Amino acid sequence: MILTAAITALGSGAAVAAPARPVEVQPHRALYDMTLESAKPNSGVVGATGSLAYQWGESCDGWTIEQRYKLSMQYEQDQPVDINSNFVTWESKDGKSYRFNERRTRNGQPDEDIKGDATLKGAKGGAAVFVHPKDQTFDLPPGALFPTAHTLLLIRKAQEGEHYISADVFDGSSVDGAVDISAVVGPKMDAKANPASTEVKSPLIDRPSWNVRMAFFPESSKDENPDYELGMRLMDNGVSSEMTIDYGDYVIKAKLKEIQALPKPAC
Repeated sequence: MILTAAITALGSGAAVAAPARPVEVQPHRALYDMTLESAKPNSGVVGATGSLAYQWGESCDGWTIEQRYKLSMQYEQDQPVDINSNFVTWESKDGKSYRFNERRTRNGQPDEDIKGDATLKGAKGGAAVFVHPKDQTFDLPPGALFPTAHTLLLIRKAQEGEHYISADVFDGSSVDGAVDISAVVGPKMDAKANPASTEVKSPLIDRPSWNVRMAFFPESSKDENPDYELGMRLMDNGVSSEMTIDYGDYVIKAKLKEIQALPKPAC
């Protein structure tokens, strides 16, 4: 599951901030509980429960992401809908190559099966090639990023004191092109300010962090409102201790339950 209000830029403190340190990502495996945080009265949504298992791995030449979630949505006048998804990606560390594969079911029946790869050539843009459900190719804009490169950019810019970052990002979670992600980054917080550390004991979340709010706009859309917004508490090592996915009519919250470090490669 990669999630409406106008976003206000907070301004940039980059001119007075200290130089950023290199981003040191910690490969990890995390489990989140998913619940309904809020819903508008006319949304029809009355409940949501589920889990999100997230794994960020590292090899000598790339990053792997595996995201599995199970979500049961309850509606006021309709039957519950059970959604299962398994989304796996590989991204080269040079930011030029990307592979993706998602399989999703709805109430036990196949709902989505997406597979393909993409390449980027910097200022020349790039291309995303879907081989399933049917052969399709989308042009990617110059300067576009893949998801891990985008996360590293957010952390690096946050370390530099910037509060507003906009980028075109392609993740392959839908049969479409890149999306424009506008991110607002809050002030830096030290490790002691993270309430999750009182429930989940791990040095992986005893880290400096930022509250980040991202709005997702399809590249071809003329709508001033985003498709959805994603908020997260993002650590300087790439770990997130909580997330909220705001679809406008309702909001899903993912709260960290378990986390463990994964080994770094010996390159």
